[in-house]
Amino acid sequence: MLDPIIAFFSRIFELIGRGIGHFIAWLLWPFIAFRNWLRGRGWFVKIPVFLILVAIVFSYGYLIYITQFWSIGDPNYPERYAFQTEYGAAGSQSGDGTCEPSAMAQVAADLIDKNVNQEHWVPSNPLSKAGFAFVIDWKDTPFFDNKAAFQLGINQTVRRTTVELVDRLGRVRGTSSINQNLQEAREAANYREDGWFITLSPPFLQPSTQARLRDARKSLLAFNQELKGCKAEFDARADNLMQFFDRVTADIGSTSEILQRRMEQSNFTGFDARADDRFWFTFGQLYGYYGILSAARSDFRDVVAQRNLNAIWDRVDEQLQDALKVRPPFIANGSASSLIKSHLESIGFDLLRVRSNLVEMRDVLER
Repeated sequence: MLDPIIAFFSRIFELIGRGIGHFIAWLLWPFIAFRNWLRGRGWFVKIPVFLILVAIVFSYGYLIYITQFWSIGDPNYPERYAFQTEYGAAGSQSGDGTCEPSAMAQVAADLIDKNVNQEHWVPSNPLSKAGFAFVIDWKDTPFFDNKAAFQLGINQTVRRTTVELVDRLGRVRGTSSINQNLQEAREAANYREDGWFITLSPPFLQPSTQARLRDARKSLLAFNQELKGCKAEFDARADNLMQFFDRVTADIGSTSEILQRRMEQSNFTGFDARADDRFWFTFGQLYGYYGILSAARSDFRDVVAQRNLNAIWDRVDEQLQDALKVRPPFIANGSASSLIKSHLESIGFDLLRVRSNLVEMRDVLER
């Protein structure tokens, strides 16, 4: 009686096994064909091919190392600056005849240092740019893109800060000349984010992104040296702080829109190959703005005190600290009817909480 049932399942497992065998054969076929082709060649062919294969293996090993073994560091890193005791209002004259440097410029320089000196800059890695099997971008897969997205999120905050320093903060009411160091910092920070030193376009050599970001860091530090010598300006006015809030809220508002579009493509399983890079870009952006906003609070301390912004700013700091505590090992994007949560929704909520308080502070400054 059970013989037909046993035969049915035996046939099913046989077909499954045969399918797995065909798949493995298809997967190994290029390697077997390459081995057969290489077998009849001389050593003058085998040695270069062997060296190329070794280089590829080591390159992928390096890619795995820099993309899988990393950490964000201390999420409360702004506390180590001791802004209240070590910094004064940017550009103000101190008792010894020098002027106070900009905490914003210092934090932006340190964020660059974290991205390209303390860590390996992933977006410029050739194999990271090549993608999976040289066909699919890593950002469209669940692999090897989290660190790159985190670094790009930090870099977005640096770019925004350098633009504001050039356009408004590093000059007096827009009538003075643009500070040359800040101009160079903005140009370098806004260089393409995936530049490698070799390119396919003539003259086939170009500065890498890492080199240009290091140039931006040097220019920011040089600007601070000018400030210390009272040879540069930092216009810490209420309307400049209000304008900075406008730009930051627009920046994170754009990110919230990207998260919303991604959440619209959620599903019941929660699996989404693009959710991880969206999450980590937002996380990097919040990480960067935590330091930049803390520095802005120091640079504009006189405005903050005059407009009684300390209580609201404390709330922003707390919200950023809470957002940076969420570091899930797997990023899910579950739909509203799924038992699996959407991490994009969680970090998007934190993003909008920060934005709403920045808007509130902006409204206070406008009164």
